[in-house]
Amino acid sequence: MKVVHLNTYEGNGGAGRACLRLNDALNAHDVNSEVMVYFQFKESKLTTAFNRNIFQKAIAIFKILAERYLSKAFSKALKTPFSLQWFGRSVIHHPKVKAADIIHLHWINHGFLSPKFLAQLDELDKPVVWTFHDSNAFTGGCHVRYSCENYHKECGNCPLLKFSGKDDFSHRNWLKKKKAYSELSCHIVAPSHWMADSVKLSSLLGTRAISVIPNTIETKVFKPYVKSEAKKILKINPDKFVMMSGFMPSKNDKHKGTSYLIEALNDLATRPGIIKENIELVIFGNKDNVDMPEFPFKTTFLGTIDNDHHLAKCYSAADVFITASLEDNLPNTVMESLACATPVVAFKTGGIPDMVKHLENGYLADYRSSEDLATGIEWLYHDENAPDIQKEARRTILTEFSEAVIAEKHLLLYQSLINLHPH
Repeated sequence: MKVVHLNTYEGNGGAGRACLRLNDALNAHDVNSEVMVYFQFKESKLTTAFNRNIFQKAIAIFKILAERYLSKAFSKALKTPFSLQWFGRSVIHHPKVKAADIIHLHWINHGFLSPKFLAQLDELDKPVVWTFHDSNAFTGGCHVRYSCENYHKECGNCPLLKFSGKDDFSHRNWLKKKKAYSELSCHIVAPSHWMADSVKLSSLLGTRAISVIPNTIETKVFKPYVKSEAKKILKINPDKFVMMSGFMPSKNDKHKGTSYLIEALNDLATRPGIIKENIELVIFGNKDNVDMPEFPFKTTFLGTIDNDHHLAKCYSAADVFITASLEDNLPNTVMESLACATPVVAFKTGGIPDMVKHLENGYLADYRSSEDLATGIEWLYHDENAPDIQKEARRTILTEFSEAVIAEKHLLLYQSLINLHPH
């Protein structure tokens, strides 16, 4: 079986990583699987790029930048991504796409597969699988919806656009997608039950066949290390209670809920029985610590970590991983942390409850309650059953998200679609 995965970038962001991880899992399962991307930032053996020569690369860069900056020009400054999808390219004539038995789409924005070029895939007469890593495929342009329900109808009156109205860009995008989807037959994969439920409510794709298959993770890379040893590697006293959090965006980045994290930590610091000197906060991510808010605990900034083996040791050094994300499909950081046997405290939102089992391998706080987030951290701080919770975290990943489990689920889906497909 030949499977070709299509993604805009290689390994960039959650979708890119999830795509590469699935590809590795399938190859380990003796499937002929490969990833093709719209654009490579540097030469790579992991993927094949559609744009190879300097001229093609220049056009791709122009389309990527145009897509990003035009979208920003028409959007309000809300830090919620919106795609116009005015630009795209055809992929149906590439020999690898033509030779595939299954075409598996992932994240295809930023000038790659606009609705017009998506519809072309039907000409190949092959099964198409599409994993939704965010909400864009079934909205008029936004990638993160929050409480907006316009996608239940025909979009329009978009809260993200500067020029919003009945016939705004979101409605026009919706119409383009409706036309394209009427021509394209595809099977949807939702990495979380939350994403599947969202798709079912959409006017564009609500009646389509959909399977819930989570992303996977490299369980031999993201694995537990002895906590005391991992703490020593980070030059942290092994007796300290270590809290870890991922990328720290600016305070007004709604999507990651940073303000709730800060409130929760400030709340935690005032609680009786919490000894501040015994606690250390560790933050990794791709921001420098110039604009960082004040934290009530000693804080170590690790910066960007490019080495996954080292990242696994960082997760292992933590007694708790905290994420205050307000809307997430199936966040990689949560899966990585659990795989390293580190419990997670997070809001009960998106696909997080698919991974975090309340009071078993972590704590699901009431949505947008920084007080409850603090209670989750406090629970782990005082809990004497920490080793059992840590073991449960690792067990969850091995039984539900390991490479073999997820590859097998995809294989069964692919085979069923090939069997249904007339030759």
